[in-house]
Amino acid sequence: MPWFLVLQRLGIAILTLIIVSFAVFFATELLPGDVAQILLGQAATPEAVAGLRKAMGLDEPAILRFLSWLFGFLRGDLGTSYVNHMAVADLVSGRLVNSLKLAGITTLISVPVALSLGIGAAMWRGSWFDRIVSILTISVISVPEFMVATLSVLIFAVWLGWLPALSYGAADATTFGAMLKAYAMPVITLTFVVSAQMIRMTRAAVIETINTPYVEMALLKGASRKRMVLKHALPNALGPIANAIALSLSYLVGGVIIVETIFNYPGVAKLMVDAVSTRDLPLIQSCAMIFCISYLLLITLADLTAILSNPRLRR
Repeated sequence: MPWFLVLQRLGIAILTLIIVSFAVFFATELLPGDVAQILLGQAATPEAVAGLRKAMGLDEPAILRFLSWLFGFLRGDLGTSYVNHMAVADLVSGRLVNSLKLAGITTLISVPVALSLGIGAAMWRGSWFDRIVSILTISVISVPEFMVATLSVLIFAVWLGWLPALSYGAADATTFGAMLKAYAMPVITLTFVVSAQMIRMTRAAVIETINTPYVEMALLKGASRKRMVLKHALPNALGPIANAIALSLSYLVGGVIIVETIFNYPGVAKLMVDAVSTRDLPLIQSCAMIFCISYLLLITLADLTAILSNPRLRR
């Protein structure tokens, strides 16, 4: 039974990816303006624009261009940038490393902090600690990413003067001091946004498990509250907690676009925003697919963890 559900979930993920690729390709086709006209400028003649469109293959039917792009993407051929005349894979690879560094540092900080606060709030539910954590998380969730980023700049860069407002030199940072200056502001912003969701979902998952009869039975047999949570409740809440982590980290996909733009961080999101302004379709499509695949991968891993950790499905 679990392996059937695993295969079913993987099949749904592949089907979703095909639908998403269709949506990404045709959504970028709807962007206003003509690529050939933008590249040649307003002074270009209609004949020159038509010739460039034919040379770039833009005069072919959209469905044929979609299939060609999709099969090329599956082979690892992301196409050639319209603006830079370079392979999109070369443009994306360096920026992707920077984005993965930012996501990795944020994950290393946010996951332990969020799990500790979420589990602690569940263990001491109703206490002053639980109330403070709940108020802070609700306050952060209520504020959008760009507002958190703006407040971080005002506090740490303008008022205190501890950190730079922009992430200059993130790609070349080798010393701890340089890395701290480059990554501090984006990581602080993303950690606030991601942790708040994760704390609330972890707290709810652990409380739901604590209220089950077998955990209450352990408490009646004399188990301490700490042992009851860590040994009996937490292992059975692994699936919901994995879902909470995956769903919260998926906010990185959307939040990183705002954060990289505000702090001028040289990642994939900043590259995609710049590509939109020049209507560089192959670059936009490749960056968008990277974000969609990342989101889909996180959600699929969460679902698979929930399936495999469910004791009723392992029998």
